[in-house]
Amino acid sequence: MAKKIVAGNWKMNLNADSALTLIKGISEVSLPSDVRVIVFPSSVFIGQVVEASSGIEVGCQNFSNEDKGAFTGEISINQIKSIGANVGLIGHSERRAYYKEDNALLKTKVDQAIKENFDFIFCCGEPLFIREEGKEFSFVREQLNESLFHLTSDQMKNRVIAYEPVWAIGTGKTASSIQAEDMHLSIRSWITEKYSAEIASSVSILYGGSCKPSNAKELFACPNVDGGLIGGAALDVDDFSQLIKSF
Repeated sequence: MAKKIVAGNWKMNLNADSALTLIKGISEVSLPSDVRVIVFPSSVFIGQVVEASSGIEVGCQNFSNEDKGAFTGEISINQIKSIGANVGLIGHSERRAYYKEDNALLKTKVDQAIKENFDFIFCCGEPLFIREEGKEFSFVREQLNESLFHLTSDQMKNRVIAYEPVWAIGTGKTASSIQAEDMHLSIRSWITEKYSAEIASSVSILYGGSCKPSNAKELFACPNVDGGLIGGAALDVDDFSQLIKSF
């Protein structure tokens, strides 16, 4: 069965002191043992956050598709692993939009992660104009086909996908539980079609669009919503803890 996951993406927020205060606060809360909890701090704080965390996984928001070399400003998976992070984000909507990471590039990041035995959350989702045109399902399926669905069955088992309706990120808008479930169900059905029902049932599909304590219970109650990739609410100990307890 798919693992329940709540992941907090801190984005380009906090400084060293506030990042440590946040992870220590989260670590002190009594959290359900059956929920996988991950935080994604800025890369410069990963090592410190790893040392201060207790029972909380730490990941990176971005990584290079190269092993090493003359790539100024980039960070390799080996470098990230050496300071304790064990999972990364691939294809977040902000990386796609602001840094022009397309499906072809994201495929190479997926392949790099597989090569380095590095866990990842693969993000997908449609912008507002695509939804308004009624093309959201074909758009998301193309993202998955071009960047993720080349993996073998063994490589695809137990993967994590985050569906991000881009029009609901940082806008205060939220996909209804029906809209979220419809897309999550479609993603799982595409995995079944490409691989098998067994593989599809092992994949965790997270919702990543303005999820907060006020709507988490309704969203997480959907049969195919296995948790959330959280933005703003992940920066507050109480809000993030409530989200984790919303199952």
